[in-house]
Amino acid sequence: MNPYQRALQSLWLQRGDALGLAREAVAAAPQSAAALILEAALLACSRDVRDYEAAGWAFARLRGLPMNERERAHAAALAAAIDGDLERACRLYDGILAEEPADPVALWAAQVMDYYLGNAEALRDRTGRALARWSPGMAGYHAVVSMHAFGLQECGDYAAAEDAALRALELEPRDMRAQHALLHVHEMLGKPAEGLRWAAEHAAQWDAVHHMWWHVALFLVTAERQHAALTIYDRRLQDETLAGLIDASALLWRLRLERFDVGARFAALAARWAAHAEDAHCAFNDLHAMMAFAGAERWDLARRLLAAQERRLARPGANRDMTRLVGYPACRALSAFARGDFRAAEALLRSLPPVAHRIGGSHAQRDVLQLTRAAAAARRPLSSQGEVHAFATPQRLAAA
Repeated sequence: MNPYQRALQSLWLQRGDALGLAREAVAAAPQSAAALILEAALLACSRDVRDYEAAGWAFARLRGLPMNERERAHAAALAAAIDGDLERACRLYDGILAEEPADPVALWAAQVMDYYLGNAEALRDRTGRALARWSPGMAGYHAVVSMHAFGLQECGDYAAAEDAALRALELEPRDMRAQHALLHVHEMLGKPAEGLRWAAEHAAQWDAVHHMWWHVALFLVTAERQHAALTIYDRRLQDETLAGLIDASALLWRLRLERFDVGARFAALAARWAAHAEDAHCAFNDLHAMMAFAGAERWDLARRLLAAQERRLARPGANRDMTRLVGYPACRALSAFARGDFRAAEALLRSLPPVAHRIGGSHAQRDVLQLTRAAAAARRPLSSQGEVHAFATPQRLAAA
């Protein structure tokens, strides 16, 4: 199996370093448009602005290579993505899939971009169309089934999602995407005990997949085992990637909403997020960075983040719209909540438009906005009795 094939297998299984393997493929065949398309797509689909900028350089190299018609269509989709128009990129990828439903890069990239756009129906429908034209004997078929499982659960069809995920695991037990979809099903159905039992049977495979442990921590929080959830944080959620930082913020913020004392962890997490304070590349990232900054009361970093978002509003692109509609007001709401201004926090979150889901991520991740709004509404009457710290413990409340 050559590096390009191994990179595709990494994507199908959601395991390993697909980008590193794609770069090996480019180094082995520098005139291969297919290898460079894969590298550029992986970079363009990153939430990290540094990777996103590197996608532009990969695209520039790609334009100098001879390409066939399908590769030129890929280049057009990449150009749209690099310009910040993810919806157009997805339409172009769908055009590729209409001609060649087994194109692995087009399917994977379009699914990632629609996930970032919060477009659950597209996640479900695209893979549904693909499955109608794929056969179980084709390489990567299990991954299409597991992608479909994730789309089904994001659309609320949990029974069908569970069936599809289990089918994918029958075909390929190592399929991490299918395991992930099952964790989401248990989370959305409010079945932490079942989720923890299932996780216990499969966790030996997750050493390098930190996000799976975030789901385990959520089950523990739901089961009122907050100390165990914090142990997961300390042992499993110290990854320095943006995905790891997002998981860490999301867990600590949920624990603080429950008035659970997380010690000095927010301060350490805010320091890890500091390098991204002015990225303003992805509203979903900004939201989680603000959780860390507000939780640590690092108002200097919070101000830098909000100022960067304000500057972002002057530039075109999908993230400008999501920053304007959701990211900026939601970040202001988190800051207000942490300062004890629950009335403002609740009002800002209540005013989010019906398209707030387009900030991206999954239902399980976006639930934090509703949880924060509910906590702000519950605390708001306390403001009239004197200032109470947003993250006050029950003991502090009693003393107050």
